[in-house]
Amino acid sequence: MAIKIGMASLGCPKNQVDGEMLLARLTAAGYELTPYEEQADVIIVNTCGFIEDAKQEAIDTILDLAQWKTQGNLKALIVTGCLSERYREQLETAIPEIDGVVGIGKNGDIVTIVEQALAGQTGGYYAEKTDLPLEGERVIINPPHYAYLKVAEGCNNQCAYCAIPAIRGEMRSRKMENVVAEAECLAARGVKELIVVAQDTTRYGEDLYGKPMLPQLLTRLCQIEGIEWIRILYAYPDRVTPELLSVMAKEEKIVKYLDLPIQHCNGDVLKRMNRPGNRQSLTRCIADLRDAVPDIQIRTTVMVGFPGETEEQFEELCEFVKEMNFPRLGCFAFSEEEGTPAAEMDGAVPMEVRLQRQEILMEQQSLSLMELTRQKVGTVQRVLIDEFDYDRNQFVGRTTADAPEIDCKVYVNAAQGTIGGFMQVRIVDTEDLDLIGNMIESECGQ
Repeated sequence: MAIKIGMASLGCPKNQVDGEMLLARLTAAGYELTPYEEQADVIIVNTCGFIEDAKQEAIDTILDLAQWKTQGNLKALIVTGCLSERYREQLETAIPEIDGVVGIGKNGDIVTIVEQALAGQTGGYYAEKTDLPLEGERVIINPPHYAYLKVAEGCNNQCAYCAIPAIRGEMRSRKMENVVAEAECLAARGVKELIVVAQDTTRYGEDLYGKPMLPQLLTRLCQIEGIEWIRILYAYPDRVTPELLSVMAKEEKIVKYLDLPIQHCNGDVLKRMNRPGNRQSLTRCIADLRDAVPDIQIRTTVMVGFPGETEEQFEELCEFVKEMNFPRLGCFAFSEEEGTPAAEMDGAVPMEVRLQRQEILMEQQSLSLMELTRQKVGTVQRVLIDEFDYDRNQFVGRTTADAPEIDCKVYVNAAQGTIGGFMQVRIVDTEDLDLIGNMIESECGQ
């Protein structure tokens, strides 16, 4: 009987891609995957270690899954991902239930590590960050009609609050022909939506080709038969070039959506964050986007409570967010991350003030988004169906304005449909920030 492997994948889509490559190596070695943790002989916790909340979630997950050593079949608990890379020895000593702590540079050795853990050999496994495999087969763990396409690893931006360069190293782009080949394979397996990810997608190719090559890559991806939607996450405002705008405007497969984290609008706060720009440059960038790609849906993230942020600077951010009328926005309260310049900065904002500012901004954004959502009632939307909700007896999907997991949903009344198919849907109502609609026509046969 094959040994069963389970995985809990936490954090961002980039980390998920790493986890999918781990699973592919293990299945190629003869292991069987299971979604049922109580049945697993080995569980891999693929962790995030970006901010305090993510670290706590990872630790809670590890401890929760460790119970299956006494209540289930679990023989080996392996921890991979950012938390393993960042807190190596601490994990080994603090949580004895862990049988293997795997730094990202050792992901390629996962089969051997699992074998050793099953044989009773425990410990840590580490190598250079640059040893992290960028190429390889994957086992897609989300619905099979969409897939994340990681085009680069690491980051060169050195934002003052961010631990990612220390965890993941400098940016390493994948060769364009490799990215395109993977996308072609994904399309052949039925993937309809490609979601392009990296720590900074707009810097893709700088290290290999001497200049950013995202526009050229997108042009090639748009030529792949079977791919219908291409979505771009993690773009930097100061690197949204006229060339990129031109490609986004011209290529129909690139959805009218861009994830554009701005973090703040005040020039002094951004300078302390070691990020370029100010309110004027951000306003210009967003105006250029909306001029070039009419009706584009911009998702952004902002950070409140950064060291030195005054009440006036926070109010300026609230005004800017309201003025820009972002259809999608997330807000983080600043978290001191060990080893980052921001953790040692003067002017710390009390945590209760950070959380209060976060709440104020998100309440403001919620009201704005509710109004934008109501404006869609009566419109016809093309919806990609992700699942069927048996409790509601409705299909659940997304429009081009919505990335999986992080944005809004559309609940569709339809007599029949296909997961991974498209529907033309007339929106008839809203539910909180989600949409409710009736199918007009199914495109599932395409």
